[in-house]
Amino acid sequence: MRLAMIGLGRMGANIARRLMGGEHEIVAFDRDANAVAALASEGATAASSVEDVVAKLAAPRILWVMLPAGEPTESTIGKLIELCEPGDIIIDGGNSFYKDDIRRAAAAKAKQLHYVDVGTSGGVWGRERGYCMMIGGDTETVDLLDPIFDTLAPGYGSIPRTAGRDAADDRAERGYIHAGPAGAGHFVKMVHNGIEYGLMQAYAEGFDILKGKSSEKLAPEERFDINLPDVAEVWRRGSVISSWLLDLCAIGLAKDHALEGYSGHVADSGEGQWTIVAAMEEAVPANVLTAALFARYRSRVDHTFGDKLLSAMRFGFGGHVEMPQ
Repeated sequence: MRLAMIGLGRMGANIARRLMGGEHEIVAFDRDANAVAALASEGATAASSVEDVVAKLAAPRILWVMLPAGEPTESTIGKLIELCEPGDIIIDGGNSFYKDDIRRAAAAKAKQLHYVDVGTSGGVWGRERGYCMMIGGDTETVDLLDPIFDTLAPGYGSIPRTAGRDAADDRAERGYIHAGPAGAGHFVKMVHNGIEYGLMQAYAEGFDILKGKSSEKLAPEERFDINLPDVAEVWRRGSVISSWLLDLCAIGLAKDHALEGYSGHVADSGEGQWTIVAAMEEAVPANVLTAALFARYRSRVDHTFGDKLLSAMRFGFGGHVEMPQ
């Protein structure tokens, strides 16, 4: 299929590359001309503006927006709604707030356009490993886009099939789902990221406790000089708490045992806050997720070893650089 990729950052450029590797054609645009030139050198068609993107695609157009949530996405999608023709499809693959998707979908529908939101997980490793996608939109449009999602998804891979699962639709097993109407994709991704906060915080606190056992505050016979890289490594192998996040802990600790390359100033991208708001709207107690979000706020004032490990994990899966202090 032929589609545009608008936004060629860490995620957008690699999504485009994976699609091109699957024989899809990409029209590429970014405000950074060097990013456009780099992708064009690999086979994409370069575009110089959003208007140029629209001009270089035949109707019905497919336009994937991969920009930071908020104003960059809002203004770009607003412009596309003005420029596009009936039947064109606008995809937001970033981390937008799901209620914004519902509003944008209505604006698109008023102009006979289709709007699809794709919560996308996979970070900087997605080009190689594939992307987990949670998709919102009308069924006909999502089904039309299936070759794109199938190319981006990890596929069955080496993960064992779930015992007892009997589902006619195997897309979830291949790494993507049609979650529901517009907004549902980003809603599921929002909760995914809230859970991610909690998992990361659990690892961070655990390793902080392990490190604390060497403290001079304890009696000598109660002190343990525990090798944290070894702990992370052994937990990866056969432990019930093994995970990709633990893999990233092991990588970060192996490279820098004391994590001195990190300040522990941990950012949040918004989804954690939105998840807590949704929990309050639904009267669902979200004790772990709320505490994990508040711990990130605290990290910007008082840094711990655990906060440094959070930063190392965020850099490992998403290339996130710490916020300036």
